[in-house]
Amino acid sequence: MVGRIPVMDVTPVVNLARHPAKASVGEFFDVTALVFREGHDQLGAEVVLTDPSGVRRPPQRMHDVPGDEVSRMAATVRPDTEGAWTFEIQAWSDPIATWLHDAGIKIRAGVDVELMFTEGVLLLQRVATGVTAASSTPVGVKADRAVLKDAIKALGDTARPVEARLAAAESDAIAQVFAAHPLRDLLTVEGPYPFFVDRERALFSSWYEFFPRSEGAHVDPTSGKTVSGNFRTAAERLPAVAAMGFDVIYLPPIHPIGEVNRKGANNTLTPTRDDVGSPWAIGSADGGHDAIHPDLGTFEDFDAFVAAAHEVGLEVALDFALQAAPDHPWAKEHPEWFTTRADGSIAYAENPPKKYQDIYPINFDNDPEGIYAESERILRLWMSHGVRVFRVDNPHTKPVSFWEWLLARIRATDPDVLLLSEAFTKPPMMQALATVGFHQSYTYFTWRNTRSEIETYLHEVSRETSAAMRPNFFVNTPDILHAFLQYGGPPAFKIRAVVAATGSPSWGVYAGFELYEHLALRPGTEDYLDSEKFQIRIRDWEGAERSGQTLAPYLTRLNEIRRAHPALQQLRNVTIHSSDDDAVLVYSKQLPATSGATPGDTVIVVVNVDPHAPRTTTVHLNMPALGLGWDDQVSVHDEITGQDWRWGAHNYVHLDPYVEPAHVLSVRRPG
Repeated sequence: MVGRIPVMDVTPVVNLARHPAKASVGEFFDVTALVFREGHDQLGAEVVLTDPSGVRRPPQRMHDVPGDEVSRMAATVRPDTEGAWTFEIQAWSDPIATWLHDAGIKIRAGVDVELMFTEGVLLLQRVATGVTAASSTPVGVKADRAVLKDAIKALGDTARPVEARLAAAESDAIAQVFAAHPLRDLLTVEGPYPFFVDRERALFSSWYEFFPRSEGAHVDPTSGKTVSGNFRTAAERLPAVAAMGFDVIYLPPIHPIGEVNRKGANNTLTPTRDDVGSPWAIGSADGGHDAIHPDLGTFEDFDAFVAAAHEVGLEVALDFALQAAPDHPWAKEHPEWFTTRADGSIAYAENPPKKYQDIYPINFDNDPEGIYAESERILRLWMSHGVRVFRVDNPHTKPVSFWEWLLARIRATDPDVLLLSEAFTKPPMMQALATVGFHQSYTYFTWRNTRSEIETYLHEVSRETSAAMRPNFFVNTPDILHAFLQYGGPPAFKIRAVVAATGSPSWGVYAGFELYEHLALRPGTEDYLDSEKFQIRIRDWEGAERSGQTLAPYLTRLNEIRRAHPALQQLRNVTIHSSDDDAVLVYSKQLPATSGATPGDTVIVVVNVDPHAPRTTTVHLNMPALGLGWDDQVSVHDEITGQDWRWGAHNYVHLDPYVEPAHVLSVRRPG
């Protein structure tokens, strides 16, 4: 039912408030609504948050959205505690604002002068009645009453000039009293609306993926065979990953790998005895999802790996892939968990034209009670070994209702556990998975490479879907080597890293990106040649560092910039600017004014997204969006090159991708 003061189209509200909107500790976001009424009287509105302990926080006044002509109002809020919150919007008819508006017009025009002053005195007397010790300190009560008494006297003093009487009602002192003690007629309350606040890592994180079996692997000089790395040798790589500024180390499945229908190098169906298979083909005679591949070590070794990661500031993220190899124990113990075809065989996984003969997908409609319980058991097993972050493989191939159930179960006992959805599928499914509780989501970022594509996508993830879906911009994955990287050379790697690291508060890199690995299996495919999914890959990290053929210093600098600038740690604060060149992308991220920063943290990013040619152009900044006037100038500092310039609304840029394809500019001070 519509309230006396209509409050409509409230945001952020997810799925008609059946699911909570997302936030994280310290995240700024706007609560907005259409607030209006009949006639011309003035309105007021506030947002009131209730924290997980049930405490109502001080209200935050809503203001008209600049440039909006449809009565939309907004307030920026910032939750500071993990847990389940709510917000409500209180709207009212504001007789003080109405009188000030009308009196300012009528009295100055000489219309109904004494009547307007009389009405003003009555309103001030109402305010004075409401000034009590409960709404202010004793000292504040005395001071506020004194201001009101003087104003009432001035308004009623017909011996004073009209201008002086009106000025008494429009003074800064009385405005402060009105703000502290508003009159609220026809109060309307909309809400409460739920939102859930996760720990900071849910919003702001830098991921690095590697295969433990490749880290520390070597060729045996006697046999010529490749010897797998293990948790102990992989731990030796952790300090280098941490030194690049990453805070999450993600491991593909670490379980025994099936031998039946095992894939060979480059996804062939004719493996040799030495082929190691895909880690996503989980399960063999050595065990299933609750076991560790013998080549990697024991649970004691894994625990030591997790501890070593924590020592250097890394969280371990583990792959959670609910599928099975044909020789997984489940296939023998629970054949009903799979789909049996007409010929009696169990259906293997397919994503046409790709076929995964080494993987059986689970049929969640067969024995859901048993499958649900086993899935939770597995997840909690790895949680008990120190894993608090999981990357979930292909969640869109499982029922959304299953994930809603599982995520709610985990959140009820362990709200710090985070799950990243790897669902490269249609937007409704991606958003549904985020809605029911996935904390982060892979995105279409890898396929957004032109200026217009990136502009549209940045707007989408920061504005249209941000209440439910937190994006993680991975620049590459073991499955995705985009043509942009295949043919763009080293500049392409820099370009993608800059946009990912500054465009989203969470981003990720798959090992080898810093070595410019770009060879595809064949033209027209996004598969890597000699894909690490099917074979061990030995990389010469030290040699690359000695020769300077590594992007590691650049990645390190980007992560340093991210940590130094809180604006880059937020999602919903992207503003798209423009340039005269369709290959030069310009956007900014800024903390809202309520942050208390002086003068605030603003970062402007300018990127030449053409990896093949220099671009010279003029970029045009939306100065009001940056909190500046159109004629203002600011000092900007390039966080990558260390250069300083003076910028205004229109600025010359020259970006050579072979030298440096981007400016990441921090605004130093207003001009």
